[in-house]
Amino acid sequence: MGQLIIPPSAIVYADTSIFIYTVEENLDYYSLLQPLWSLFQAGEVEIISSELTLMETLVAPLRDAKADLVNTYEQLLLSSSIQSISISQRILRQAAQLRAITSLKTPDAIHAATALSQNCSVFLTNDRGFRDVLDLPVVILKDVFVS
Repeated sequence: MGQLIIPPSAIVYADTSIFIYTVEENLDYYSLLQPLWSLFQAGEVEIISSELTLMETLVAPLRDAKADLVNTYEQLLLSSSIQSISISQRILRQAAQLRAITSLKTPDAIHAATALSQNCSVFLTNDRGFRDVLDLPVVILKDVFVS
């Protein structure tokens, strides 16, 4: 297994999968993500995401009636120092442009546009489709895992 390298003082955009792997302790990626969370807790990096992440993380726990998991996601995304970026008209316009020139689906285009609007240093995901977005500093966990 490789090691996740996060530059000092980075603004890390965390795609929804990053929160799911962490909260639900995904066997493949939980350990790989621990350095990120350690740096975050030490105040050495900033973690940001779109408000859309809250909706995406809650779907399965709500469907499966797992109130404790719903609560955990809400605490992490609403009550912590993770910055949740609002979905503005500017972001929606940029997301539409991304949809027009890439194969990204609407939610992913919103994530990419949000990250670009915040000038993130790292876009952490497990979705290779984000590589189609120019100027998005994508790090794919699968690639780190096997390196």
